[in-house]
Amino acid sequence: MQARMKNPLLCVPDALKALLAVDKATEPAGLPDAMRKLVQLRASQINGCSMCVDMHSRELKHANEKDERIFMVAAWREAPYFTDAERAALALTESVTRLSDRADPVPDEVWNEAVKHFDEPQLAALIIQIGLINFFNRVNATVRQPAGEWK
Repeated sequence: MQARMKNPLLCVPDALKALLAVDKATEPAGLPDAMRKLVQLRASQINGCSMCVDMHSRELKHANEKDERIFMVAAWREAPYFTDAERAALALTESVTRLSDRADPVPDEVWNEAVKHFDEPQLAALIIQIGLINFFNRVNATVRQPAGEWK
């Protein structure tokens, strides 16, 4: 596969800098890095962004995450490898990523479970991370950014 064009975030480097600054701004909220990467991987799987699936899988591997956890992100509901907090984050990720799939995009059940596991700054960081990865996925999918190109 070949990209349709140079990645727009490389064509407009100040936009990439701004997005990376937003990502960095969420760090003080205390959301564990592994959880951030699991969320990024799950949204990227849903959106079919091969570049981001490749990148975030490799980042998780580099952070010494177990293969079972990386391989099972797409089937997290049936897999025994995730904490309740990670499950809440993944459920919220799926709801926010699939906004048009239901009349109530983020049901109270999903929201209330997330609230049980995260304080307000962590929840804010999680929501921002989900929005941010969906943005990156949409840019990459639009230009057909191939996996492996980010290295």
